[in-house]
Amino acid sequence: MKPTITRNAIIIALSLAVIGCNEKQPVAHDQESDGKPDHGPGAHHDHDHGQKTAGPNGGRIITSVEPHAEFLVTDEYKVRITFLDDHNKAVTVSGQTAEIVCGDRSNPTTLSFAVDADGNSLLSTAALPEGDKYPLILTIKTSSTEAPVREKFTLDLSDCPTCDYREYACTCDHSHHGGHGHGHGHGDHDDHDHHDHDH
Repeated sequence: MKPTITRNAIIIALSLAVIGCNEKQPVAHDQESDGKPDHGPGAHHDHDHGQKTAGPNGGRIITSVEPHAEFLVTDEYKVRITFLDDHNKAVTVSGQTAEIVCGDRSNPTTLSFAVDADGNSLLSTAALPEGDKYPLILTIKTSSTEAPVREKFTLDLSDCPTCDYREYACTCDHSHHGGHGHGHGHGDHDDHDHHDHDH
């Protein structure tokens, strides 16, 4: 009988070990009990980095920085950078800086930023260069001790024909081809206003 008891004890011990391996282990910083840390290393917020969403003012969301930022071209063709919380609400600028290099690659324009009067955004100190479509590099530093984050994209100021935003902030699920905009032909944009802005 002893071999049977030993065999049964081994089977029970192995079964408990397998069951124990399948149990969910607690996750550090998991206040929402969803199996993901809410802050700190490995944290994921309630937004999908792959999903394109418009900013609260109709601008492009920059997800490579925390807090995320909205890139918006104003009516005066200046650029407003607004840092956002997880609910797309503006947060006070606290040490973040930004710089843009854009336009003609042989003679690029550099834009610097200052904190706007509202305290919730950075506003370029000058307007964008002439033109409706050109390469742009946005550099953001979230603090003096953090490494800069660079976003490169084509600033296309034409209206998207299938959503309510300009192409640079478009939320449509179009394919991008080599930084030349969306899969739909830009020759189809002839019905949109393409004009140089005055400074």
